[in-house]
Amino acid sequence: MNRTYDITRRDWLVGATAAVASGPYRAAAEPFRPSKPKPVAAIVTAYEKGLHADVLIGKILEGWKQDGGPGSALTLASMYVEQITERDLAHPMAKKYGVPIFETIEQAVTVGGDHIPVDGVISIGEHGNYPFNDKGQHLYPRRRFFEQITDTFRKYGRVVPVFSDKHLGPAWSDAKWMYERAREMKVPFMAGSSMTVGYRQPEILVPPGCEIEAAVGIGYSGLDIYGSHALEFYQWHVERRPGAETGVRWVRCLEGDAIWKMLEDYVVPTQLFEAVVAAVPHAPGDARQRNQSALFLFQYNDGLLGAVFMLPEFAAGTSVALKLKGQNRVLASRFDERTEPRYPHFAWLLKAIERMIHTGRPSYPVERTLLTSGILDRALTSRVQDHDKLWTPELEIGYQPVDYPHAPKPDLSSDVSAE
Repeated sequence: MNRTYDITRRDWLVGATAAVASGPYRAAAEPFRPSKPKPVAAIVTAYEKGLHADVLIGKILEGWKQDGGPGSALTLASMYVEQITERDLAHPMAKKYGVPIFETIEQAVTVGGDHIPVDGVISIGEHGNYPFNDKGQHLYPRRRFFEQITDTFRKYGRVVPVFSDKHLGPAWSDAKWMYERAREMKVPFMAGSSMTVGYRQPEILVPPGCEIEAAVGIGYSGLDIYGSHALEFYQWHVERRPGAETGVRWVRCLEGDAIWKMLEDYVVPTQLFEAVVAAVPHAPGDARQRNQSALFLFQYNDGLLGAVFMLPEFAAGTSVALKLKGQNRVLASRFDERTEPRYPHFAWLLKAIERMIHTGRPSYPVERTLLTSGILDRALTSRVQDHDKLWTPELEIGYQPVDYPHAPKPDLSSDVSAE
């Protein structure tokens, strides 16, 4: 078996044990042992090979590796697919596995009946033909999906856990609405990027409660589509500083020469920038010569300066560098974006979703995704408003982080597949 990929019971116990031993950090729940699979409904924009619907929902249908082997303790009861393309996989997979596809979200959540028989809903508002706004945000129907899902809960008098893929919104008003609706209706709610639970290279030790003097991140590709990943990966690391997260005071987006002036003036430490560049695959030459770069600059309420460089013409991955108090060495790591078998980091995301659906409690706080969604929206707003610094009282978002384990080191091995 592939020791670097199989989601094994031993892997899970190792990660969860580390979480419980993390001291002042809020520990993840103890390992659970599901007695039988629970049914879920999938609400998706589009389902083609390689899209998020494929690499999440496909793992429910065909196992962690999508090869017919062991898989999650979930079953797919129904689907709603908004856009059917010539490369559609939803209908062939539905026919193969006997899963009904419904015309409305309400029908999918009720599986065509007069009550809610599913124990969870996975909402994937990602990919498909949807418009962009003037800030460059891809207007996926995440709020509309969540609104119709929760309207169905209200109509039929039952609430079940919901996972919403990637960042909330994408507009801040929609992100805030989704969060407040979940709180109002007491919906167990998770969202966010697979990067927070995926593989890292190299593994670095960022102990819960450590004091972080400075942190720099790198992202690539489009500001909206991959800015969300870069910010969540960054936030996973910096939320480990002492005390609970208290949110962000202001946000600014810089472009052109203004980016590099932050390094020249040592607003952003050059040593950390060099380390974070070295951690990620990148083009030869100087990042300063690239035209499409941007810098998301933001200050946390406790004073830490956030800095995430988006370098789409230069970087080919997502990374973070940290300077911990009392340590001379800079720590740097990148997200290890493996594609085989079938984007395995999504299996670890599905494992977190599975836990929530079985326990009725989010595996980690949705507030992390709410905060990073807000930072991204405010940064894109700053970009179209002459790169102004935007004060963000709305981002005074507090939460207690959870030391939830990510995909294990390659030397964590077991030949016993997950049950």
